[in-house]
Amino acid sequence: MRIALLGFGLIGGSIARAVRRSEGGFSISAWSPSGAGPRAALAAGVVDAAPREPADALDGADLVVLAAPPLDCLALLDHLAGPWSDALAPGTTITDVASTKGAIVARADALGLPFVGGHPMAGRETTGFGAATAELFEDRPWVIVPGGSAGEADLERVALLARTCGARPVRLTAAEHDAATAAVSHLPLILAAALAEAVAGGIARRPDPAWPLARDLAAGAWRDMTRIARGDPAMAAGIVATNGAEVAARLAVVLDVLERWRLALEAPGGPDPIRLLAAFAAVRERLEDRAPKDGGRADGDPAEGGPGGR
Repeated sequence: MRIALLGFGLIGGSIARAVRRSEGGFSISAWSPSGAGPRAALAAGVVDAAPREPADALDGADLVVLAAPPLDCLALLDHLAGPWSDALAPGTTITDVASTKGAIVARADALGLPFVGGHPMAGRETTGFGAATAELFEDRPWVIVPGGSAGEADLERVALLARTCGARPVRLTAAEHDAATAAVSHLPLILAAALAEAVAGGIARRPDPAWPLARDLAAGAWRDMTRIARGDPAMAAGIVATNGAEVAARLAVVLDVLERWRLALEAPGGPDPIRLLAAFAAVRERLEDRAPKDGGRADGDPAEGGPGGR
């Protein structure tokens, strides 16, 4: 099978490395607007071709992988249905690896393309081919979303790519994917950025006066909480822009929970350590897949919106 990668950063480069390591008889061509990543991969023996023109990368491809941010994927679909359509061989399957699915699958369906949405649930805050690794997808879910014009052969091609990369194919609808990833992937982007802006400053807020000292004292907690805010801003913006309604709904819940924490900390006479302990313990139990010991929603249960309960 010949694979054409359009876009070639961390995810595209990691796919190429994983496929090359598999020794499965695949042929890989890669194209990106700058050409830098594909040229480096060609020199490293990771891809077989790094043409300057996208049509040359598409020539003879069985599977086209859009390895670009969500907004760029929308533009690439328009090109594949328009000026690049003559370069597509009959029976070619098109997929992507973007972090949102609803808008992208809808665009492909509107264009009548044989498209299967894809999202390998793996990543790093570093970007570019230089950060790519063949192990990135090992034992990770790879979501597959059937498009309206995709057949079983198209779905199997994408599933084969996922398995070749060491991932586990998981078939979902676009709505199921976007609702779930809004909670566990896209909302954290907003929260990490908001935390950094609240303390270190941002586009609409100056740094907290204590920021210079806080920066010098920062250790693991700050590093872990702000890690994904250090990633590609264009990627983050595209993700949130193409799943805005789902992320906004999740953010509304977080704001309600944060308000309850604030009220608990400002309680007359000071915060109640017992209620705070109950709240922290309940969260830990949720994250470790254990039900609260009392079996219900106590006042301190975060399911009721923070240490203050409802």
